[in-house]
Amino acid sequence: MRSLRLLVLCLALGASACATRPDPSDPDAVAEFEQNNDPLEPTNRALFSVHQTIDRAVLRPAAVAYRAVVPPPVRTGIRNVLGNLRAPVIFLNDALQGNPERARDTLARFMLNSTVGLGGIFDVAAAMGLPGHTEDFGQTLAAAGLGEGPYLFIPLLGPSNPRDLVGTGVDIVSNPFTYLTFGSDGLNNAYDYGVPVARGLDLREGVIETLDAVNSTSLDPYATIRSGYRQQRNREIRNAERVPTPGASPASSSTGLGVGSPDSGSAAGAGTGGGTAPAPAR
Repeated sequence: MRSLRLLVLCLALGASACATRPDPSDPDAVAEFEQNNDPLEPTNRALFSVHQTIDRAVLRPAAVAYRAVVPPPVRTGIRNVLGNLRAPVIFLNDALQGNPERARDTLARFMLNSTVGLGGIFDVAAAMGLPGHTEDFGQTLAAAGLGEGPYLFIPLLGPSNPRDLVGTGVDIVSNPFTYLTFGSDGLNNAYDYGVPVARGLDLREGVIETLDAVNSTSLDPYATIRSGYRQQRNREIRNAERVPTPGASPASSSTGLGVGSPDSGSAAGAGTGGGTAPAPAR
């Protein structure tokens, strides 16, 4: 699983080097090119189509079955646990961005939810006035002034960009839970495969209606996903207040790969591979 993520990262970064700009004599084309930040659009659209096929055949049906079989309180507990597992990454990036108050809140949430909340099943910290928030190394790089680079769409993982792909790799490496189970093949496999699958199901289930609406009403779902993702990502980087989506957990969904769930006015989608949910299909 880890080697697959690194391979995807290398391929995506290699592909981004092939970007070409339109003819400078066509100002309209140049303006559209810069606004969309999608120089690899033909390739991205082809990969989006591949993802759509996988989503229709596997991901959406699995999310629908997950919703039907797992009761809402249990789904909430799973979502809370997934968010709690990301707490060390959130804390580290809070600190790297020079936000001691947010880092303090993240640490307090982790300690409360890991103990009183029974390993994070219950979000007792939120009930005590400490709501969760997202933070990842992609956001840290953005706060340091690094540009996002060209828009990328990766099947199963969803929308992203080179900066956030690098950030996701750093988040994986810096999370102590990545190493906590070394020495036990069973625990290794449970974490390496079980957590991404659970996170993917959780996030895909949380955006079933939103993504269905995109596919049924949007003239260009690809462009809608691209726009919604970039807007949502910019809000997260600014630490702007998030418009909640039913079933979405900020603490469990932000890695820069199809970050988070779309708000009520956009559809960012998400990917399954880095802790995020799949982009649309019906």
